[in-house]
Amino acid sequence: MSEQPGTAVGAGSAAGVRIRRASVSDLDGIMSLERSVFGHEAWPEQAMRADMLSEHCYYLVAELVGTDVLVGCAGLMCPVGSGEGDIQTIAVSPMVRGRGVGRVLMADLIGEAASRGASRLFLEVRADNPIAIGLYRALGFHEIGTRAGYYQPDNVDAVTMRLEPVPGGPEVRRVGPVGAEAVQPQTWEEIRKQDGAC
Repeated sequence: MSEQPGTAVGAGSAAGVRIRRASVSDLDGIMSLERSVFGHEAWPEQAMRADMLSEHCYYLVAELVGTDVLVGCAGLMCPVGSGEGDIQTIAVSPMVRGRGVGRVLMADLIGEAASRGASRLFLEVRADNPIAIGLYRALGFHEIGTRAGYYQPDNVDAVTMRLEPVPGGPEVRRVGPVGAEAVQPQTWEEIRKQDGAC
């Protein structure tokens, strides 16, 4: 993937919204969206700029078709060859929620992580955000832990989630067992009974 900033990308679009690679010229719009969605929990502008300029990161924006109005953004940190990635942020404006914008952004980030060789992808989400948690579960992420009081000053826990293997990543492309064991794997107990072992 890794298209040039400003070009349309990957998994598609959501109703009336175009997804494209972000550029630094989108920073003001991204920060405005982040602040409107996350309030005091939005990233500092310097950190966002550094991430957007990093070769290890990949940022997308969603804009209303025919306008320059940003209604979504998402970011991935995934150094090529590291085997892991982290969803840095995903924000969708309330005006377009329910149209699949978050799902399309996530699908594009997952595809980019796979193209960079990631076999594991992580994210953190507020424990009091069941809609986001449901989306991530639907995309294959599983809860692996909790960070108590992570989101401050609200003192809300963060749920840490992992996607493993990353669809299209190196673990999925690896050749597995050949033969009957691929169709019907046996447990150690079944093998022992078959061989007459006690």
